[in-house]
Amino acid sequence: MARKAQQFKTNKEPDKKPLPLMGWGIIVGIGLLIGGIAWWMSHRNENQWRHVQRFGIRLPMRYPLHGIDVSHHNARIDWDKLKAVKSEGVKVDFVYIKATEGATHADRQYVRNWKEARRVGIRRGAYHFYNPRVYSSLQADNFIKRVRMEEGDLPPVLDLEIEAGKPADIIIKGVKNWLTIIENHYGVKPIIYTNEHFYQKYIAGNFDEYPLWLAGYSRTHLDDLAENAHVLFWQHSERGWVDGVKGYVDFNVYLHDVETWEEVGKN
Repeated sequence: MARKAQQFKTNKEPDKKPLPLMGWGIIVGIGLLIGGIAWWMSHRNENQWRHVQRFGIRLPMRYPLHGIDVSHHNARIDWDKLKAVKSEGVKVDFVYIKATEGATHADRQYVRNWKEARRVGIRRGAYHFYNPRVYSSLQADNFIKRVRMEEGDLPPVLDLEIEAGKPADIIIKGVKNWLTIIENHYGVKPIIYTNEHFYQKYIAGNFDEYPLWLAGYSRTHLDDLAENAHVLFWQHSERGWVDGVKGYVDFNVYLHDVETWEEVGKN
């Protein structure tokens, strides 16, 4: 017994040394890296982007209300199919329809689209494509002559995306006149649709009291643009598709709570 005890002591493993400071530093660094990556991925996907195969694009699933905008470029729309489509909890909740352009042009599908949207129960709104070369009062008259709004319709929209060689002061003056005439006629503030460049150049600081609909296809969020502006809608893609509509279609989301949705368009 004494000999075995002595042998046991001889073969005993040496005590483990504490982990060097460098080792602890590596472990802490790895932990911070993993945590940072997790935070970055969470922040990067704060709008819960997910590809929805039925629509052919990623959608920001954080927002519950999705919509499209259409014109004669989308040909004859099957509104019953459009109304019926639903995938992964997403359906077409609203549609903006091109009504007019310039002083005399009316979209050739507008009358049918306007009636059909109402018939199938998709909330609708009408927009005017603004031409800076044409007197703004004539453009407002063109829109008023074509568009008769009913209860529940979304506010009229001014689509500003071309300069037509006109200086900034002329464009700003014309846009202001169009918005004023339309607001006086329909009793609701129109929405300005534009891209980020035009927003910075013409809208910011000049039309801060008007609601906005901004196009930004390469963005993952509009938080920085929405800080000092009342942005209602975000057009996040121009390459989606949906049953009942031929070709690509623009996809949009309403950026606010569902509880405020019914108030849009009311005084």
